[in-house]
Amino acid sequence: MVSFRREKKKQHMEERTAAGEARATEQEPTAERFRVTDRRRINLTEPEGGDAANDEGSAETPSLKPTYVEELEARARAAEQQALEVQSRFEQVRAELRRETDETRQRLARASDERAAREKASFIAALLPTLDNLQRAVEAAEGGGPREALLEGLRGTISGFESALAAAGAEHVEAAGRRFDPELHEAVDTAEVEPERDGTVTAQYSRGYRIGKQLLRPARVQVGRAPGAAQGATE
Repeated sequence: MVSFRREKKKQHMEERTAAGEARATEQEPTAERFRVTDRRRINLTEPEGGDAANDEGSAETPSLKPTYVEELEARARAAEQQALEVQSRFEQVRAELRRETDETRQRLARASDERAAREKASFIAALLPTLDNLQRAVEAAEGGGPREALLEGLRGTISGFESALAAAGAEHVEAAGRRFDPELHEAVDTAEVEPERDGTVTAQYSRGYRIGKQLLRPARVQVGRAPGAAQGATE
């Protein structure tokens, strides 16, 4: 009877031991799954220089911009730099063109002034023989020379003067015997004429001159008026 109880107790103890081991086996993964590592001990064991290194690392804040944004910004900076270079080159070219334009304008102005001076000198030189003829005519009149010699001197003076005007491009305006043209003629007075000569220049008091289409002065003339036309104009 005692032996049976001992056997029963021993068997009971073994079952309890087996059950305890089974529970320990089931609880072991749970314990590992909820294991927490206290990292504060690791920070406490770091050397004194570790804080400075962490401060420097935290100071260098990593870029939070996407890569394509940084690329766009880089392209924008490059485009801005290129635009500045183009603007600088444009200013240089414009300054050079302005300088060349000013030099060309000054050169043309000098050439124009020189041409005008040459034409003026040529015109004056052409008038000098006319002045000589006038002086000779005056000397002939003062010396009591013949009238024909005086007239010849005056004719030579007029001819020389007209040649000088023609060389300068001036030409006289035709008036005598032509129809009166208010664009070319200046009517000084009128004379009674036949009806068929009404409005015709009957006399010329002074010549008119023009250069090309530019009128230098109109011819001063006398205009013929038929009696009937003159009376109608008066009324």
